[in-house]
Amino acid sequence: MTAVQGQTVEITTPDGVADAYVTYPAGGGRYPGVLLYMDAFGLRPSLRALADDVAAAGYTVLVPNVFYRHGRAPLLELPDFIDTQERPDLFATIVPMLRELTPDLVVRDAGAYLDWLTAFEHTADGPIATAGYCMGGRLAVYTAGAFGDRIAAAAGFHTGGLVVDGPDSPHLAVEKATAEMYFGHADQDRSLTPEQIETFDKALAAAGVRYRTEVYPGAHHGYTQADTAHYDREADERHRRELLALLDRTLRG
Repeated sequence: MTAVQGQTVEITTPDGVADAYVTYPAGGGRYPGVLLYMDAFGLRPSLRALADDVAAAGYTVLVPNVFYRHGRAPLLELPDFIDTQERPDLFATIVPMLRELTPDLVVRDAGAYLDWLTAFEHTADGPIATAGYCMGGRLAVYTAGAFGDRIAAAAGFHTGGLVVDGPDSPHLAVEKATAEMYFGHADQDRSLTPEQIETFDKALAAAGVRYRTEVYPGAHHGYTQADTAHYDREADERHRRELLALLDRTLRG
C-alpha cells in the first residue's frame, strides 16, 4: 500500500475556522481532490484511517470537522468501540448539533472546503469528488447540488434522511447536480425506508445524472465505521471497491 502523509489543517470559513484532516500520498506530487464528510461521531482516528486508505489509492483527501462551530475535534469523549445502546447519551449531544447544521450552512462551509482543497499544493487541477457517511452523505448531496461541475462525483453510504418533508430535502437538491452519484444503502437502516429510496432514485433519474444506488443486504446503519457496533467487514469492503471505482471513473477518466 502506498504510504501517505496526513496533517491537521485550519480552514477559514465565513463563520469562523474549521479544523480538518488532509491526507495524500507521501513523496510529493499533486493528486485529484476528494472532500470526505464525516459521520455524526466526528473526526476521530478511525475516520482518519479511512481517509488514509482512500489517499493511498492516489488522492488528496480532506475531512473537515463540520461541527467546528461547537469547537475543535474531538467534541465527544468516545470509547474505542462505540455502541450507542451502551452510550445513549451520545445522541443527546449530537442531535442538537445536527439540527443546527442547516443546508444553507452546509453549502456555505462547502464553498470554503472546496476552495481550500483546490488551492492546496498537493491537489491536482480539475473537479473534486465528494463522499459522505451517515449524515455526511446528505452533505455530499447538498454540495453536489450547489456546486455544479466543480463536483465530478458524489457518494453516500448508510445515509438516512435523504427524503424528508420540506423544501430542504436532500432529494430535491440533486436537481441541479451534474456529478455522477453512487449510494450504498443499508437494508437494516430505519432512517431510510424502501419508499424513500424509490423517491430518491426517481429524483436522480429526473435530474439526468449518471447514478447507481444499491442496497447492501444485512448491513446496518454505520456499516463502514470500524469502531462501531454496526461495522460490517463485507459491506465495508464492498463500499471501498465502489467508492474507488467511482473516483477512478470520474477523476481519472
